[in-house]
Amino acid sequence: MGLLDEKVVLVVGGTTGVGAGVARAAAREGAIVVVSGRRVEPGEALVGELQAAGAEAAYVQGDVGDPASARAMVQQVIERFGRTDCLVNSAGLTSRGTLLDTTPELFDQHVAVNLRGPFFTMQAAVADMVRRGAPGTIVNVISSSELGGQPYLAPYVAAKAGLAGLTRNVAHAHRWDRIRINGLDIGWTETEGEDATQRQFHGAGDDWVERANNSLPMGKLGQVDEIADFVVFLLSARSGVVTGSVIDWDQNVAGCHD
Repeated sequence: MGLLDEKVVLVVGGTTGVGAGVARAAAREGAIVVVSGRRVEPGEALVGELQAAGAEAAYVQGDVGDPASARAMVQQVIERFGRTDCLVNSAGLTSRGTLLDTTPELFDQHVAVNLRGPFFTMQAAVADMVRRGAPGTIVNVISSSELGGQPYLAPYVAAKAGLAGLTRNVAHAHRWDRIRINGLDIGWTETEGEDATQRQFHGAGDDWVERANNSLPMGKLGQVDEIADFVVFLLSARSGVVTGSVIDWDQNVAGCHD
């Protein structure tokens, strides 16, 4: 018996990075996995991988930054599988901007992907759960930067801090519906997207992962498979009654200084 046997799990932003890791972990635990994202090729490749391993899986194209598309992703899952039991919001925009150089357009992009999109995917998923009178679980992949972050992450921090507050608000609102909603404040993580970000914005070379690992207390960046296993635990009944928690998943302790 897997932790998510026969659960229909939608992973938004599930084609690469943390989202893809969650999709793989959920499939190993018996879930019916739907991954969504803008790019068809990696989405269909991941679904093929999951199906080859024996899982039931599907890809839904969509742009979480568009509210209509965000809602439509969930609706397509419901139309195909009859329900959405679990939702993971793992899509994220990490482009840089300080208070002084962030344009209104950049700010709006961050809000659209990192806050507004999760709002409307949750709206659609929770509406389905409430309509059916069924319990469900949601995990929002947030960021430890929502606690303050670096100066060059101003619009990102603003949006992710909003998502942390929204996670608690929605969890409180729907606790009597037996819908559990939690968030994960992940720290610096080794992903394809982070590699591109380090090279684009910070001039990183091929040795940046090694240098980063050497600078961290545990000697390594956060790993996708470890995060994914924890997300699956939060989605599953093994996490019990926990709801409304925004959990620090990092090796640096918030609020502490040397």
